[in-house]
Amino acid sequence: MAATLDGCRHKPRGWYVHDRLVARLVDPTTLLVRVPIERREELTDRWPDAFGIPPRLEAHHKIEAYLDRAPAEAVTSAIRLAWKFQRDR
Repeated sequence: MAATLDGCRHKPRGWYVHDRLVARLVDPTTLLVRVPIERREELTDRWPDAFGIPPRLEAHHKIEAYLDRAPAEAVTSAIRLAWKFQRDR
């Protein structure tokens, strides 16, 4: 999905726009997505089983997507939000 977004490029450690992280796999079932802090709650409220914010990420513009239980719509929404966040910075 990230490959279809304008300006989003794959690098060895993930997907980037203007050298800014959009998303990267942490492990086979966890995708780290860089979204605005003020928008993370939207994702966790709408899909509570799909996303999490571990304590180590609380102060960062990041959220984890759990691919083994996240609907495709949830992951797509998070990646698109991350892409817009990075593209417009």
